[in-house]
Amino acid sequence: MAALTVTQRKSRNGANKKQLDTLRSLGLRRIGHSVRVQDCDQARGMLHAVRHLVEVKEGSR
Repeated sequence: MAALTVTQRKSRNGANKKQLDTLRSLGLRRIGHSVRVQDCDQARGMLHAVRHLVEVKEGSR
């Protein structure tokens, strides 16, 4: 499976509890922090929920 690189670009201040939990589940901690996640339906759903806070790149770093 391919991997996605996810970077938090905006602050989580003002986000609702579901979005905060989603960021935590993805492993994002602060602005500028990047993580790699497997490209699967569950990850795509989580990224869709916080798409206004993160930047997603396909492939390796």
